[in-house]
Amino acid sequence: MKTIKVILIIISVLVLAFLATGLVIKDTSYSAKISIEKPLNEVFSNFMEIDSVKNWVPDIQSVEVVNNNPGITGNIYNVVVLNQGQEINMTKKIMAYVPNEKVTFFYDAENMLKKDDFLFSEENGKTIITLNARCQSESFIMACMFPYFKGTFQKQDQSYLNNFKTFVEKQ
Repeated sequence: MKTIKVILIIISVLVLAFLATGLVIKDTSYSAKISIEKPLNEVFSNFMEIDSVKNWVPDIQSVEVVNNNPGITGNIYNVVVLNQGQEINMTKKIMAYVPNEKVTFFYDAENMLKKDDFLFSEENGKTIITLNARCQSESFIMACMFPYFKGTFQKQDQSYLNNFKTFVEKQ
């Protein structure tokens, strides 16, 4: 009986710690960076080409324009992603756009709200892309889980940047 009490206390402490994570940590932030052997204007124009994104983000099945503004900021897209055999529909909105300097995307994907802030710079003829990402959840349980998946999110976004580098440098 004493063993069962100890096990229940340990389980209770772990559950409380897990739930406290969602109360204490409101968002999960991380960054990723890549250097590309191409000029800044070429890299930026390739990055903003909506039809080419499937070449470097293999999970994307389709991208459909919902709202196309002349100033680019405020453009909205419906994106379908295949994740572990399951289709996920998300909305992608361009929140900020400064040619050859910065673009900020906001994604709303079934309980996950994500803001990707891409900064572009040039050093010695190479283009540097820095991603500053922030994830939140509309669901309390998902918000409890996100901090534990920070490394996974970061690794996935870094692999997308690596894929983009390969795609752009082949052209």
